[in-house]
Amino acid sequence: MTATLPISVESEIFYPSADGQPVAETYDHLYALLTTLEVLKQYLANRQATVLANQFLYYAQGFPKLRVAPDVMVIFDVAPGGRDNYKVWEEGQVPTVIFEMTSFGTKGQDEIFKKTLYEQLGVKEYWLFDPKSEWVEQQLRGYRLRGEIYEPIQDGRSEPLQLRLVVEGRLIGFYREDTGEKLLIPGELVEALKQEILARQQAEELVEQERQRAEQERQRAEQAELQIEQLKARLRSHNVDPDTIE
Repeated sequence: MTATLPISVESEIFYPSADGQPVAETYDHLYALLTTLEVLKQYLANRQATVLANQFLYYAQGFPKLRVAPDVMVIFDVAPGGRDNYKVWEEGQVPTVIFEMTSFGTKGQDEIFKKTLYEQLGVKEYWLFDPKSEWVEQQLRGYRLRGEIYEPIQDGRSEPLQLRLVVEGRLIGFYREDTGEKLLIPGELVEALKQEILARQQAEELVEQERQRAEQERQRAEQAELQIEQLKARLRSHNVDPDTIE
């Protein structure tokens, strides 16, 4: 009998990074997705974590068809930066928090299939955001893993992210639990930067105005001192001791 060596097929398996499908159903869904991505990326910029959006999550090695593309997923304890796709067995971590920008058309998949899958994978939190208010009551619904089962989130906060979540129109507003500070979206960051630049310019103008006033006072004092010295000189020229004049 001829001995055969085991052949690794993993290197021959192709894991696509795209499927040609649109990123989101509507502009509102896309804007909510991209805003959430950017806000959380900024928030976690100095952490050992990554935030990915609309990229394939492969959860079964050797089975490239077993995949899902969360709208936004946060993974802790992995190298920061982007990936073309995310393979759980290579990274060694499942996503910690997942956000889906849901609609009436994706309700069944988001509320049943994905919820069950994320629960089984051990994703600690799963959030559904309905920017168009098509089916989710109050637009935002969250689930938190307790043991092996998802329970509805009643307190409006993300434990892993240490953030409070608030519906703000067709976006999710994120607020730090430690300071209460809002995590600004890109447009708000631009406006805040403009205000900061304006405030700095105004402060610099005030400093300059104060410097000019101080310089003017110094010049007036020097002029007064010069005038006094000139007067004393004239008195001395008339044989009058200026120190005897009160």
